[in-house]
Amino acid sequence: MKALKVKLSALLLIYAFFPATLHAQQSEDEGQSADDIARELANPNNTLGSLSFNLDTISYSGNLPGASDQTALRLSFQPILPYSLGDGMNLFVRPLIPVVFDQPVPVVGDQAVFAGSENFDSKGTELGDISFDVAVGKSLSNGVVLIGGVVGTLPTATDDALGLDQYLLGPEFAIAKVFDWGVAGVLVTHQWDVAGEDSFDTSITGGSYFFTYNLKDGWQISMSPNYSYNHNAASGDKLTLPLGIGLSRTMVLGGKPWKFAAQYWHYVEKPDAFGPDWQIRLTVTPVVPLPW
Repeated sequence: MKALKVKLSALLLIYAFFPATLHAQQSEDEGQSADDIARELANPNNTLGSLSFNLDTISYSGNLPGASDQTALRLSFQPILPYSLGDGMNLFVRPLIPVVFDQPVPVVGDQAVFAGSENFDSKGTELGDISFDVAVGKSLSNGVVLIGGVVGTLPTATDDALGLDQYLLGPEFAIAKVFDWGVAGVLVTHQWDVAGEDSFDTSITGGSYFFTYNLKDGWQISMSPNYSYNHNAASGDKLTLPLGIGLSRTMVLGGKPWKFAAQYWHYVEKPDAFGPDWQIRLTVTPVVPLPW
């Protein structure tokens, strides 16, 4: 019942989120329409500066008693300020800063009572582990986009239960194709622990697959679910994989471009013991001038 209420509340947020955009006036910004800006933002090697705010509502399920009664609420902030290297190449330095408002954490050891929801502690409001990537993108003449770099995670969580207390580092690679109708691609990363807590090892492959279909007036059908594979987890708890669908609109408001988006993810693979069941993401992204 709790999960249903949260799901309905999240859906109401979406309905409250988009109607406000329906009657907004679309204008021009430096010669680009909102539709042009939407198409450029969908390109993973675009040259626009942006500040993304993602609000995630997550419902859980699993074999642990009370798992299906658990929900989480998180906000993540990601500035993207590309630096042009010329000839279709750009440098990206992208931190992702998570703020946890509410996160259920399983109680383990002697404190576990195995009596439903009492098996979980609720954590928040706290800072999570900050992740980042440093990458170079290259756009080819045939519409193919190649991106390569490094990805890492810093042990910045203000509650031990919300982080690994490890420094992670590894490679990342993305390939995408820009079509007249939109964009499709996949991002693959891998991180190992390189410092910090040494009582356990971390080896996680992750990333996202993304797809955008252009409509009219800045509207797009889009998705970018995140997946992960924890190589050191127990059998049945390694893969986390959602299927997703979403809708976005880019507008020029007060002379400045803004992108609003909502996505729904349904997890077809997740840890058996405790993992996400579905997720709703609302995103607000103002486009900002680059400092250089």
